[in-house]
Amino acid sequence: MIRYRQFYRLSFFLILLSTAFMRPVRSEIPEAVINAIGRGNAAVLASYFNPSLELAIVDKEDVYTKQQAELIMRDFFTRNTPSSFTILHKGGKEGSQFAIGNLVTSGGSYRVTILVKMKDGKTLIHQLLFEKDGE
Repeated sequence: MIRYRQFYRLSFFLILLSTAFMRPVRSEIPEAVINAIGRGNAAVLASYFNPSLELAIVDKEDVYTKQQAELIMRDFFTRNTPSSFTILHKGGKEGSQFAIGNLVTSGGSYRVTILVKMKDGKTLIHQLLFEKDGE
């Protein structure tokens, strides 16, 4: 009887120990992405783009390649020089995260929504939305 108890205790301990090391992979919004938006750095921002992503700026929305999206973001930041970017809310579930923030630029304020997902061990932007505040 004692051997069974020892076996069950050891089994329980091993299961408990193995689950401690099996944490779900979370894809946080990288700080570099937040900084790139706040500084208007399209090149750094694009380095986190998925090969294709949904990009919406005000009323223009489509799925673009990484290269097209970088050019669109470069043009946006040229016309709207950022002065600050503040994250207002973060959330998500295993494998994907989102953040909603407020971007203040020379052309006005924008509500920014970022959706990232894990792909091949890297956190990549799959959706990036800029909505003009007050519209």
